[in-house]
Amino acid sequence: MLSLLPLRLPCSASASAAATHPNSTVLLRRAVTPRLPILPISPRASMSAAATPDAAASTAAAAASSSVGGEAGKEAEDVVVQYVVLRRDLADAWPLGSVVAQGCHAAVAAVWAHRDHPDTAAYCGPDNLDRMHKVTLEVKGETQLKNLAEKLEAAGVRHKLWIEQPENIPTCIATAPCPKSQVSSFFKKFKLCK
Repeated sequence: MLSLLPLRLPCSASASAAATHPNSTVLLRRAVTPRLPILPISPRASMSAAATPDAAASTAAAAASSSVGGEAGKEAEDVVVQYVVLRRDLADAWPLGSVVAQGCHAAVAAVWAHRDHPDTAAYCGPDNLDRMHKVTLEVKGETQLKNLAEKLEAAGVRHKLWIEQPENIPTCIATAPCPKSQVSSFFKKFKLCK
């Protein structure tokens, strides 16, 4: 007889589930395995479009060797996130599905363009696929969107400014996945998209 188990079981239920379903021990071990902390990478190594995976990996290794005590807790809280910024004026004029599609285009393009970066690999890894973090924000219009793109470019923040074709309309920005502490300051003045 085939039985299905939930992917996440509370710790108290794991013993009774293992007793009634002997083949569930592998799933239970995965469900209670502790998560590994995300180690910080220097802003230049992780946010520069020109950073190589080898340089970022060596920076991460150096950060890992220097972390002790209280710093380990801080590292675990620095979640890898992707910011998506949409234009409010388009959300008021276009169908909702069209605006959502713009955000999807930018998010996928940012991930694909930086697919070899360690932060993107961690964000899209099998252990994180069901735990992705995105923050969707809005700007008033095209000018504000272009200004944000210029600031991100000047700071070396990996991102994609989506320009809808053939109309040539800048519609959205999405960052590549990166530690929140390294990029959140660029987005503090923007409202959540409603």
